[in-house]
Formats: sequence, C-alpha cells, structure tokens
Amino acid sequence: MPASFEGKLVVAISSRALFNLEDSHRVFEEQGLEAFQAYQIEHEEDVLEPGDAFPLVRKLLGLNELLDDARVEVILLSRNSSDTGLRVFNSIEYYGLPITRAAFAGGASPHRYVSAFGAHLFLSTDHEDVRQALEAGYAAATILSEGTRSHPDDELRIAFDGDAVLFSDESERIFQTGGLEAFAENEKRVAREPLSGGPFKGFLQALHQVQSEFPQNQCPLRTALVTARSAPAHERVVRTLRNWGIRIDESLFLGGLEKATFLEAFGADVFFDDQRSHCESAAPRVAAGHVPHGVANAALAPEGRGGGVSDE
Repeated sequence: MPASFEGKLVVAISSRALFNLEDSHRVFEEQGLEAFQAYQIEHEEDVLEPGDAFPLVRKLLGLNELLDDARVEVILLSRNSSDTGLRVFNSIEYYGLPITRAAFAGGASPHRYVSAFGAHLFLSTDHEDVRQALEAGYAAATILSEGTRSHPDDELRIAFDGDAVLFSDESERIFQTGGLEAFAENEKRVAREPLSGGPFKGFLQALHQVQSEFPQNQCPLRTALVTARSAPAHERVVRTLRNWGIRIDESLFLGGLEKATFLEAFGADVFFDDQRSHCESAAPRVAAGHVPHGVANAALAPEGRGGGVSDE
C-alpha cells in the first residue's frame, strides 16, 4: 500500500525560509547561475544557519514526539536542483530534522507541488510563488526576513489575522469602500450569518485536529486570533468559529491598536496577516508571514524573479 498523508498536518516550506541562504543568493544575483551552482557544491558540507521559519518548523515536528502516531509532515519545496540542494539536506540532517520528502524544481516555481503533496500550508520567501499557491486555493505566506527568533519553551503558538486570512475578505471590502461606519453597521446587521472561509481556514482546521489529540489543558499547540475588529463586530467572528466547530484558544479584538505588542505578549512563533504593514511592524518581535490575498492586496503587482534557480 502506498504511503499516505491522510489525517496529517502537512506543511511545505522553501529552503530560504528554513535556512539562511543569503550568501549563496547573493552569489546568484551578482555572478549568475553557474557561479551559484559552483558555490553550492563547494560549500555543500558547510552547515547552514537557521532561517526565519526554522524555529516554527522545529516546534511543528516536535509535536510528533508527543503523539502515538506522527501527525505532522514537513516537506521541502525548492527551486534548486537536487545537486545544488544537497547542502540543504546536509543541514537538515545536521539539525536532526525529520524531513525526508522534497521536490527540487530545477529553476521552476515549486508551488505546483503544494497541491501534489496536499499541503495545508506553504511558506516561502518568494512573493510570486506564494501568490500562485494562494490563487490555486492553498494557504500560503511570504516569510519576512528579520532574523531568527525563537521562544525557549516547547509550546507552539500560532496567531492569525481574521479578515482575508481565516475568513473571506467580504467584510474588508465593505470597510475599504464604505469606511468604518458602514463596516460596523453591516457586521451588526449580519452578526448571525457566518463568514465564508478564507485561505487559512483549512490550515486552522488541520491544526484543530492535531489539538484534539491532547487534553485541552495540556495541549502543546496554542492558537490566537489577533484582529483589528472590536465590539460589536466581534460577534460575527465568534459565531463563525462556533459554526465551523473550530477552537481558537485566545481572541484579541484590538479595535485598531498596533498588533506587534500583543503578538509578543502572546509569544507567537508565527503571525499571519494579509496587510504587509502589520507584518512589517510585527516582524522584529515575532516571525511574520504576509498573506497577499484579498482586497487589501488587489493593487499589488506580481513581483518577478528575473529567472534562474536561486535558493527557494
């Protein structure tokens, strides 16, 4: 019988999100593909430093040690060839990460393998790869580079924005076109109508399934909703999550307050938001993933790569 990911939480990640590959990426940008390939082979025995998403991956995989059956799978998706990607796998082995599956796309975008592996989440440093994964219907985020941050305990804490991330952007569109008053009036009027799911609904559901393996007061995985909403617009969010049958451990309705301080207080290992400005303000304190989805990102032009392999 072939191997299956049924019942597992599957996360796909690029090599530059997992490890610090700025040295070889600089070689690629300044000297071209051949120099990059030679550099990677020459340094393939040099262990890479952890990247921005490394602590998150380590904690995710650590959940398997607490379960009877491994429920979390992390897969490497890379623009490298398998030849130049050997340095990445050597570093994975050095750090003892149980990552055994990978797709090396040889210069092409690896986003198409997100669906092939059935990943619930794709993390990358490449905006265009992330955008294409989102357009294909998968949760994806661009990890902002601010240096590796790690919380010393073993509890994994994941924070989400609401509109255009966990939920659709239907309410955000009203806010963008009609302002705060129109938004508040609409949310009060439809408070008992559940919001449609956003791109991260499936990922949250998969996290919830992992959480259900533990007693609630002993769960090593904790989630938080951190939203600019405030009362009375909070009611629709509460009723939506109840309708979905999904547990959120903490809910912060900030009414427009800066999120970064609260994310640090929560101890987030990663925070996902559709507005890049929120991610940039949070990134010096917690790992932040920009979700280029919804009306807030409608004006963003696709960012090209200029071709080549690089280190994704």
